[in-house]
Amino acid sequence: MSNKRIKAVDFFCSGGGMSFGMQEAGIEILAGIDFDEKCKDTYEANIKGAEFIHEDVFNLKEEQLEEKLCLKRDDDDLLLIGCSPCQFWSIINTDKTKSAKSKNLLIEFSRFVKYFRPGYVVVENVPGVLRRKEESGLDEFIDWLKNNGYENPHFKVHNVNDYGVPQNRKRFTLIATRISQDEIKPLELGGKKAVVRDFLGTDKGFSKIAPGHKDDSDFLHTVPNISDLNKRRLQKVDKDGGDRLGFADDPELQLNCFEGKDDSFKDTFGRLWWNKPAPTITTKFFSISNGRFVHPEEDRALSIREGATLQSFPLTYKFKGTSVANIARMIGNAVPPKYATAIGKAIIKNHK
Repeated sequence: MSNKRIKAVDFFCSGGGMSFGMQEAGIEILAGIDFDEKCKDTYEANIKGAEFIHEDVFNLKEEQLEEKLCLKRDDDDLLLIGCSPCQFWSIINTDKTKSAKSKNLLIEFSRFVKYFRPGYVVVENVPGVLRRKEESGLDEFIDWLKNNGYENPHFKVHNVNDYGVPQNRKRFTLIATRISQDEIKPLELGGKKAVVRDFLGTDKGFSKIAPGHKDDSDFLHTVPNISDLNKRRLQKVDKDGGDRLGFADDPELQLNCFEGKDDSFKDTFGRLWWNKPAPTITTKFFSISNGRFVHPEEDRALSIREGATLQSFPLTYKFKGTSVANIARMIGNAVPPKYATAIGKAIIKNHK
């Protein structure tokens, strides 16, 4: 049992979703490490007292990090977190050549775990790393943990909707400790599951806006414009969960690629439901043609702030970026903070 506060280093920290949620749980964040310098301003604006380290983990040496942060090896109060970018293991069909390098990120992260032997380890990723656990290096990593004092690691796919996030998003999560033999699981919230209505709407602080609305304040209730043809399409999509079948019979509005394909890609041009969780918020949530990302009743895509809110970022979270796409990428790739808090609270409970 330790009365000391747990301190954490967050590898692949991006805009700070995991760090923020862990901080909310009561864990001290020492630093976030990321190779994308565009995350720096957002990370530092929200994760108080933490240092942003701009490094590519492939080039970072264990001793460098040890010296930079005055870390100790075999520290029971240290937590190392690795939420590596995971496009390579994703089920979404993208060109895997660009992301091939990312497939070895877990192996790189495990170098630091083996060197520092921290009290706690957290890995969060797409379910694909578990499906292909030999190839992703997960098998070897779990074996190493079990043989080196981390006897009972928890590794499972969880839906973040069970932890207060208003979104269906399945994530692989590993939590390991060598402090106790307990299996540590994220702390589930009992009661009703969070849905879109609990977070969005005019009563939640989101004024009605039209496509192309630009919000220059920190609130970022900004949404890209759409063509007049797409505006007409959205007018025909039923409110609260409607889909593109609303305009399928209109020869002027129907898209050639969907002719005779009423059962495929139904989410394109689809609206969110008020009383259901949102679908997985991706990096393209601001686009009506990239999934079910149309507002439940307004004829537009989700705004930047609405996407962040469905990821469970607080309304006061400050996003700094050069473009809508750049900020949306940070939001879509983030670990939902409420889910990170559920992991952090479980670790603190174990620590006490």
